[in-house]
Amino acid sequence: MTERGLSVASVVDLTYEAIRERIVSGALARGERVHQEDIAVELGVSRTPVREALRRLAAEGLVQMLTNRGARVADLDRSGMRAAYEARLVIEPGAARLGAQRRPPEPLRAMRAALARQRRGLRGVHVRFEANRDFHLALVAAAANPFLDQLAGVLWVARIGEAIYEAQAESADRMRLDADEHEAILEAVERGRARDAETLVRRHIAAAIARSAL
Repeated sequence: MTERGLSVASVVDLTYEAIRERIVSGALARGERVHQEDIAVELGVSRTPVREALRRLAAEGLVQMLTNRGARVADLDRSGMRAAYEARLVIEPGAARLGAQRRPPEPLRAMRAALARQRRGLRGVHVRFEANRDFHLALVAAAANPFLDQLAGVLWVARIGEAIYEAQAESADRMRLDADEHEAILEAVERGRARDAETLVRRHIAAAIARSAL
């Protein structure tokens, strides 16, 4: 059987991507219930691919399945945030080193664009978070390794940084310094300074963990 001429597998994939995008964009907020019937109507599919897509998202840690109560978008407590930051501390410095060795042009352009948005949006928590997330995802993309992309995507789609940004209420000076650190990382990657890029990213993430007292 098919839905709208697509194979069942394709419908599940498209449904998964659509729900995932809602989580990434914040249209489905942390802790919010996911109403399967509403999603099915919005996407024009049955509830079967919605349920399967939610199972996949739950396996990635993005959705929590509730016994007899459907599903909700995952929300991290402080211990979960620390674990996510520790995972980034393992993944991103190495990705920066690979990125500096390979320097694919599109991720570098994406890093530069995210940095520009970060500097323009210093006063907005959500804008700042999105620019920060996009910078770090582009940094990992520069490694040109799909497995690293997948791991980083799971960490960032869980919106680990936004809750911390909301709680920190950091000063304008601190936010500008954060952007300056991103610029130094970008320049190291662009110039092929692999060791410097790796070191700068490790210090950047370690400092964020220390400031957040996670």
